[in-house]
Amino acid sequence: MQAMNAVHEPGTARLPRLVLASGSPRRIQLLSQLGLPFDVVPSEIDETLRSGEEPAPHAERLAREKALAVAARHPDAVVLGADTVVLVDGDVLGKPLDTEHAVRMLLRLQGREHTVATGVAVAHDGGRVVSGVEQVRVRFRRFDEALARAYVSTGEPLDKAGAYGIQGYGSALVEGIEGDYFAVIGLPVVRLLTQLELLGLHYDFRGLSRR
Repeated sequence: MQAMNAVHEPGTARLPRLVLASGSPRRIQLLSQLGLPFDVVPSEIDETLRSGEEPAPHAERLAREKALAVAARHPDAVVLGADTVVLVDGDVLGKPLDTEHAVRMLLRLQGREHTVATGVAVAHDGGRVVSGVEQVRVRFRRFDEALARAYVSTGEPLDKAGAYGIQGYGSALVEGIEGDYFAVIGLPVVRLLTQLELLGLHYDFRGLSRR
């Protein structure tokens, strides 16, 4: 499932440094794998879900706000923002509050399908923003409370939306996915590169160049 990228407030573009508006180790790793030099500047914005706000627009809004917040402090940069939420039964599952909360989340997800929505945004030139959201269906295998507690005891789920990391021990829980695997990790790479293209920046495996 995909939503089209949206371009907001056109402006002039130039070739600047990249800044990732997130301290997420998963996003840092994915961006590093592309061979792009970048700085890390966490945004520190309020991530509270607004009353009546749908999960996918929520993820996209937070990605935009993260990118814009950091871009305001670094106007010379192209700033990448992202946010990931897990959705089941109409509820948004964020990061667990503690180990018991993580166990409850996992038991709610086991043996069924849920949706992961990752919003991604690129801000540049003091107000130009390209944003979108990638939605992925993830299906968990069946497991019992003992397995959920064993997974939580690894510590891996405690800083992750939905209380699991598909790229780590959590891969043992996942029966299948439909969509972008990297979006589940936290950064839809192809969508990000498409957004950079919309800003006139082309990726060619050696770095970024001007279109």
